[in-house]
Amino acid sequence: MNVLIVEDDISVARFLRQAISEAGYSAVVTADGHSALEHSRSGRYSLILLDIMIPRINGLEVCRKLRQENFQTPVLMITARDTLEDKVEGLDAGADDYLVKPFQLAELLARVRALLRRGNAPPAALQIDDLVLDPTTRRATRGAKPISLSATEYALLEFLMRNAGRVLSRAAILDHVWQYDFEGNDNVLDVYISYLRSKIDRGHPSPLIHTARGIGFRIGSPGP
Repeated sequence: MNVLIVEDDISVARFLRQAISEAGYSAVVTADGHSALEHSRSGRYSLILLDIMIPRINGLEVCRKLRQENFQTPVLMITARDTLEDKVEGLDAGADDYLVKPFQLAELLARVRALLRRGNAPPAALQIDDLVLDPTTRRATRGAKPISLSATEYALLEFLMRNAGRVLSRAAILDHVWQYDFEGNDNVLDVYISYLRSKIDRGHPSPLIHTARGIGFRIGSPGP
């Protein structure tokens, strides 16, 4: 399971990452609200550990935005703000749990386990028009016709569908699907977009994959 840690204090972030990794989970650390939203929207995380006092966009607003966009990933807020009003505000923003610094490692891990158990329901199928992608079986269909996907094609399609209607930059797609900051020739993305179009849109009157010239790509109903 992947855990996203959003913490701008380097020493705390290092401690959390080590604790989560030693507990057997995969941990990714980011330090500001804007990056937290980008990571969270990828849909690859089972849990988010979210500090409130982070730069660019604070943790409360990050949580509110995710809930407004219907992302249901469990959120554990970790903060030094310890009044009842602070806790109520955090929970009302959409957090599933609230842990006050300083805390004991055993309590942190117990809360992490509880939230991961709660979030273990099978993920819902993704659907755009007659295109359906099932994250559980990793199978895709359009108009009930099965679509065979390679691992990279699946990762690309899932990322597009989890962000349906939103234009994704080439850099964001490359970073998510190929998991590194791409430099140089990025034709590999065009190649895989072409593969998906061949499998998903060919033979259908309404294409679902669209190019935003000079920016990137989006998936959704026909439109500008």
